[in-house]
Order: sequence, then structure tokens, then C-alpha cells
Amino acid sequence: MFRGAVIKFLFIGDIVGKPGRDIVIERAATLRAEHQLDFIIANGENAAAGSGITGSIAKSLLAAGVDAVTLGDHVWDQKGWDGEIVGLDRVCRPANLPAACPGRDHLILEKNGFRLAVFTVIGRNFIGMKGECPFLSSDAVLAKTVGAGLADAAFIEIHAEATSEKQAMGWYFDGRAAAVLGTHTHVATADAAVLPQGTAFMCDVGMTGPFASVIGREIKPVLGRFLDGMPRRFEIAEGDVRLSGAIVTYDPAAKRAVHCELLTVRK
Repeated sequence: MFRGAVIKFLFIGDIVGKPGRDIVIERAATLRAEHQLDFIIANGENAAAGSGITGSIAKSLLAAGVDAVTLGDHVWDQKGWDGEIVGLDRVCRPANLPAACPGRDHLILEKNGFRLAVFTVIGRNFIGMKGECPFLSSDAVLAKTVGAGLADAAFIEIHAEATSEKQAMGWYFDGRAAAVLGTHTHVATADAAVLPQGTAFMCDVGMTGPFASVIGREIKPVLGRFLDGMPRRFEIAEGDVRLSGAIVTYDPAAKRAVHCELLTVRK
């Protein structure tokens, strides 16, 4: 049985390259103490040079105080990751990928008797990687976690391009999930809220990495690509590093979120 008043967790948006990794590793413990966080969850799908993640990077984030690492459409970008993910019990790949894919499709975090199910689904609009229906896949994970009595509440990450798809996910799970928070676009949205039935929602919690950039990449080559269409290498930028995410406060007794807010931390 849960022992406490409320649960607070921080969800950190897409970690981009070494600048993003460094600020998370440097600030995780301080943020946990400052905001009295029970859980820290981070999307790490861009943590390895902007595309994918490696076993050593995942372990460094977890060792620094991140409780769980989620992934998105770049999940398989790094060579050998499909073999590494199976040995990491606090990392999950998108739940709506084919069942044959390696890795866990959800995690269950526990603190003081409270169990939080955590999982990601990728959207189906304007996303190159194709997955099963994110709505029905999320229903299935909820059924086998909260519905089966294995978790007390669930946090759903919707890794998608379209704000309409993300908003629809929020309304669909209002009252059934503690939070539905979005990632993928790398730009935080100004819509943090608690929906009427008690689900915390935000279209996108933003990017963790260099903000003097174009969604984490050096500005000049991106501008050149837009101007003339010629291929270029998009290296990770370095300036104005920030951590971006959302803090959710959840009341287990009332079975509803009571607060959701954007958190931005400058290096």
C-alpha cells in the first residue's frame, strides 16, 4: 500500500547528443531533491549523436539517477542496440512495435508501495516508422498492468508528430491514465494541463540539449539544406544547453493528477 500524500515525477523530453546527456547527468540528483521527485523518466532516443542510443549511454543515464529510459522512432538507429536492449531492465521500446521486436514494451516503477506503469507508443501520422494503432496498443498495455492489478497508475508517452493525434490520445485516456505526455517534435508546447477526468496532458515536453540550433542540430547546414536542397551532415549543436520536461503531481487517493507544468533548466 502506498505510504505518502502525492506522487511526483519528472518526464524529460528527447535527450539530444552529448550536450543533452551531460545536463541530465549533472542535474538529475539535484532536481530530484529540489522538486521532491519520486521518479525521473527520460526519452533517450536521440542520446547517441542525435540518433538512437547505446547500452553505455543508457547505463550512464540510469546511474545518474534516471529511473527509466523510453525510446521512439529512432530506437534501432545504433548498431548492436537490438542486442543490448534485452539486458536493460529499465529501458523500454515503443509498445506498438511488432511483438517480435526485442526489448520491453513497458516498465513498472515502484516507490513507497506505489507502482507506476510507464510505456511509449509512436504515432501513425507523418512518422516514418510504422507501428500498430497507438490507441488500441495503449489499451492493451493498460489492461495487462493497471487492469491486472500490477500497477496503480500509468504514464503514457505519445511519441508523435501531429498535435491532433497527441490531443486525441489525451482525451481518449482522460481518467484512465495518470498522464499522457508527448515527445518527438523537440519544441515544448504551452498546453500543460490536467484534463477534466484527472489526466495530466502536454502535447510536447520539449527537447533536452542545445537550443541554439534547429531542433538540436547545427544551424548553418540545416539552413543550407532548406535553401538549396543539397545533402549535408547535420552535426549536434553545442550552444544554450537546456533540460526540458514536465513535472506531474498525482494523488493516488483521488486517482487523478492534480498538477502538470513545464520545467526548463538552463545549464
